[in-house]
Amino acid sequence: MLYARLTGLYSQLESTTKILEMREMIAEFLKTVPDEVLHDVALLITGRIFPEFSDREIGVANNLMLKAISRVSGASEPKINDIWRETGDLGLAARKAMEQKSQHTLATKELLVEDFVSKAKKMSELEGPGTVDRKISLVSELFSNADTSSVVYLARTILGQMRLGVGEGIVRDAIAAAFEADASEVERAYNIICDYGEVALLAKKKKLGTISLQVGRPYKVMLPQKTDSVNSAFDKVGKPCVFEFKYDGMRIQIHKEGDTVKLFTRRLDDVTKQFPEIVAAAKHSLNSKHCIVEGETVGYIKGEPVPFQEISRRIKRKYNIDEMSKKIPTVIFLFDCVFDGSSILDKPFDERRKILSSIVRSSESLQLAEQLVTGSKSEANEFFEKSLSNKQEGLIAKNLKAKYKPGSRVGYMLKLKPVAETLDLVIVGAEWGEGKRSNWLSSFQLACQSDKGLLPIGKMATGLTDAQFGEITATLKPLIIHQSGRKVKLKPKLVVEVGYQEIQKSPTYKSGFALRFPKLIRIREDKGINDADTLGRVNRLYASGGRVG
Repeated sequence: MLYARLTGLYSQLESTTKILEMREMIAEFLKTVPDEVLHDVALLITGRIFPEFSDREIGVANNLMLKAISRVSGASEPKINDIWRETGDLGLAARKAMEQKSQHTLATKELLVEDFVSKAKKMSELEGPGTVDRKISLVSELFSNADTSSVVYLARTILGQMRLGVGEGIVRDAIAAAFEADASEVERAYNIICDYGEVALLAKKKKLGTISLQVGRPYKVMLPQKTDSVNSAFDKVGKPCVFEFKYDGMRIQIHKEGDTVKLFTRRLDDVTKQFPEIVAAAKHSLNSKHCIVEGETVGYIKGEPVPFQEISRRIKRKYNIDEMSKKIPTVIFLFDCVFDGSSILDKPFDERRKILSSIVRSSESLQLAEQLVTGSKSEANEFFEKSLSNKQEGLIAKNLKAKYKPGSRVGYMLKLKPVAETLDLVIVGAEWGEGKRSNWLSSFQLACQSDKGLLPIGKMATGLTDAQFGEITATLKPLIIHQSGRKVKLKPKLVVEVGYQEIQKSPTYKSGFALRFPKLIRIREDKGINDADTLGRVNRLYASGGRVG
């Protein structure tokens, strides 16, 4: 299939901000896509080349892209840099450079979607000496075979900077409309296999009902809603219900297939290598050949739990893992089982918990989450205080008879915390510091989710230690899309949990709100931008004074 056909759709999508129009455009387009490229096309519409759970990366940053544009267009890198600075978009800079090319070489062949995906996959596999040059050559080949309109989207896709405003909900509804499927079935399928390309193919073949959990492949975990009191929890999940400690840790899926164990975070990151002690504990303590269980991983030093931030640093860690695991040993507290020989998503929670209990042999590193089944307010509040005295965050309340619904906040489980509510926000911009902080990004623009994309809600410059300024700067530097003076625009990726004194109405920010004295609580390595808080929640917190009660 010609890549230019896909970029035609991209242009259409950029011409509107209306969700229904986008859905119809995508649906009509998907109907025309041949089966053999439908998987890749559906992913590319979301701005992805690989499924969400894949850890494959193309590894092409801005500087390498500049070199490729220069090689194909004949323009110097400084000149392209000037165009980039003017447009604020390296994709547009690529097109302008190609348009200004003095001696245009005719493309040897028209670029196909299959060619693009093949070369992208090849780039993700390259390593060792000469990798940079080979990547530049592959990108240059793609540009040489693409028309000038297409190079915009080639560059953006390779850099991971497609900003069409096409969210998961739009893609879900478009697949449902294109292939006459139920949108809820499409969503369920995606939450189980996390690949809209595969979902689109199965929807077209009327096989969405065949999708099930697979050991070794992560799924979207069921998420809790917030509640403000024990009484409110009872109202929503019923009496009696189960209360569990809400551990201050990192949620992990354990997939066990014989002697093979894999660990995944709620963001679908494979952290098997980063937590060898949990792998060893799972092999020893899970008495099941084929199972998937969930738990919260908590770090301990001298028997005392440490803040989540301490173990979250291990998520991307590649070196000195054994040293880290000895310095801060972890314990995983298991609270659910969703697969035991076959999927048990549809079994009620109390049955899933019994199955979990039957396959767990508690050890120093792997235990069952502490729980209480009760309909008594006083017993629940006492259990709440016990959790806090154990330096955990509060309680999780669960409906005893509820099924497990991947990826949803359906009200089957609730979280109860005693503190003023924080916000999980995305860093979308920053400024280089001054004085001793001149080498650090030290003022961060925060944004929340909305139907119109990410909307700014304030700037944060406090609550960070020097070490954290350094850590965040190292994380954000590769995400810089554009720089003007000391200000930088960032690819939205890093999520941070933020405290604040209050939420105020403000015309300054597009969200309509501003956070007064925002302060970093912790970096949320376990969360992606889709997990960030919404403008709707900001509205509710504003109405309640920023607290849950």
